[in-house]
Amino acid sequence: MKAMILAAGKGERMRPLTLTTPKPLIPVNGVPLIVYHIKALAHAGFRELVINHAWLGQQIEDYLGTGEQFGVHIRYSAEGEPLETGGGIKKALPLLGDEPFLIVNGDVFCNYPFADLKHPIDNLAHLVMVNNPEHVANGDFGLTDEHLIVNEASQKYTYSGIAILHPKLFDNCTEKAFKLAPLLREAMQQQQVTGELFQGDWTDVGTIERLKQVEAKLNQ
Repeated sequence: MKAMILAAGKGERMRPLTLTTPKPLIPVNGVPLIVYHIKALAHAGFRELVINHAWLGQQIEDYLGTGEQFGVHIRYSAEGEPLETGGGIKKALPLLGDEPFLIVNGDVFCNYPFADLKHPIDNLAHLVMVNNPEHVANGDFGLTDEHLIVNEASQKYTYSGIAILHPKLFDNCTEKAFKLAPLLREAMQQQQVTGELFQGDWTDVGTIERLKQVEAKLNQ
């Protein structure tokens, strides 16, 4: 199974750090954020990785190269214009193939065991959810006892940015730039999305404050 790290975000909430450095290369205790993902994926047995990039993306390619130093092979999907999450994944599909693939947001920090996702899916998507962090009020999606993600639920959880997606999810997408969430909601209405709740360490490193929180936790 291939894996894709989403690394095309501009990271505006992390300025001034991201004015000269792409967010995935911002160091956490001296190690670029994206490297934690690459090492975890390699440890889980993922060898073929795809990384999309836009803002200062050449720096990402220059730093990571082919991925040989991490025991993986990296291919890049360069975006000349902002494509949003959905558009970025669709553009990368020729590199990902016809089988389900793992995606992980490049700006989350977690200890999720990626090896747990190396299994086929019978639907269009399988999402990893987390309990709502302080900066998320209402969550994104509900989770039933059968692990089906549903739109309407009394208890909603936050999408972690980690999922298994089937390329067929994007069959009817023609726009260049589009968000992933509406596509997932449509698939949920067709009961084509399953999910699980992860209760380990997970942080959306979207601000300098949360970056400092992750570093403080690592230094405990």
